[in-house]
Amino acid sequence: MITEQDYKDGQVILIDKPLQWTSFQVVNKLRWLIRKNFGIKKIKVGHAGTLDPLASGLLVICTGKFTKRIQEFQGQTKEYTGTIILGATTPSYDLETEIDKTYPFEHINEEMIKQATTNFIGEIEQYPPVFSALKKEGKRLYEYAREGEKVEIAARKIVIDEFEITRVALPEVDFRVVCGKGTYIRSLAHDLGKALNSGGHLSSLRRTKIGSFLVKDATTIESFENHLQPKIKTS
Repeated sequence: MITEQDYKDGQVILIDKPLQWTSFQVVNKLRWLIRKNFGIKKIKVGHAGTLDPLASGLLVICTGKFTKRIQEFQGQTKEYTGTIILGATTPSYDLETEIDKTYPFEHINEEMIKQATTNFIGEIEQYPPVFSALKKEGKRLYEYAREGEKVEIAARKIVIDEFEITRVALPEVDFRVVCGKGTYIRSLAHDLGKALNSGGHLSSLRRTKIGSFLVKDATTIESFENHLQPKIKTS
């Protein structure tokens, strides 16, 4: 049984984040559960790498003194699986916003898609989505985007180790990506569409790995809550 002192000394909790939850909401929920369970006022809880609300999968949560290791975990290689829809773009590069443009995709075949992925392997420059939480002049990019204000976004150097196509059923393309810190899979979907003389946006995303941490070893928020529930009820 994990004790109050264990949480303060530092724990790594692997959560399989459900769709629609923000990473911040998951952190808040776990912090509340731990505080309630042990009747404590304060406990440090943080996550090592944001997942968008429309993405599911591995969220590494650190408690207590282990929050100092968040930067270390954030820097580790990550693996994602998901689906890209070719032939259309959205302003957010995913399903957060409506389709704004459509493009032909009949000229595309599986071989072309696999060939196009080779252009994204290694160290590349990538433009983050305008609908992102990155800050410019103290304001989140998505705030500019929602206000309809155009803003210059600088490209960033990122590293993609693997970009594997696992299924093609046009316009759907399933993939697996292994990449470094700061990679936006939404931008990768958008850029793949452009590389194929079409459009592209992300329709689903799941993080399956961070360093040596695997989503198959993660627990759900509900399971974590149920594990603590008996004490909560009697407190």
